[in-house]
This record gives sequence, C-alpha cells and structure tokens, in this order.
Amino acid sequence: HMIKNLQISGVHSQVTPKVKTYATKKIGSLDKYIPKKARESTFVDIKLKDKKIRNKLAFECEVIMKLPKATITAHEESITVLASIDEVVDNLKNQLKKYKEMHAEPRVRRGFLARYKKPLPADNLF
Repeated sequence: HMIKNLQISGVHSQVTPKVKTYATKKIGSLDKYIPKKARESTFVDIKLKDKKIRNKLAFECEVIMKLPKATITAHEESITVLASIDEVVDNLKNQLKKYKEMHAEPRVRRGFLARYKKPLPADNLF
C-alpha cells in the first residue's frame, strides 16, 4: 500500500531519481496512518528546496498533505536532503496519528478513549 497521489517538485533545484524514489517510498508508506476511507482522496505535494545559509548548504523538505477533512503541512530543514525527508516523515506521523484519532471510525476511537477515561468516583457526583 502506498499513497497514490504524490507530487514531488524541486524548488531552485533538480530532484534526482534517487531522491524521488526515497521520498516516494518514505512518504508514500505513511498511508497506514491515514483512515482507510480517506486514503483514495489523499493528495500529497512534496517540495524540496536547496538553501544557502551563511555559505552552508541546507535542504528543506516541505510536505502539504490534503486529506478529506484537513490539510496537514510539515517542513523540516537538514544538512542532507534525505535527512530532511526523514524529519518530515516523523513530523507527519505524529500529525496523522492525531488526525486519525479525530476522524477515524467511531468504533476504532471508542476502544482508544476507553483506555484513558477513568470512571468517576461515586461520591463526587454532585
């Protein structure tokens, strides 16, 4: 399973086939964190940028993920383009977990919430 609608573009830079494959594999595999019904209509736009900061080369990876009830964005900077992709993946994973808790099927959520809800003591009712 992979996210099908992926678009990768380089801003002020060329995206090599190796980087394209890596980004597709890493970000495409995030579909397991997306609710099943939302997977078909999910669209991902990946922008890879080269940046020069004080004569040092840095890479920024920005991902805009359009989901049925929300848009999730993440961007991270790192010294290599692959590292910036990895950091964005971690960021997206956390955001998608929250999205899934909010928008997943109620029966999935019920078991999740039951673990955290503590029954109120009977004497504190009023």
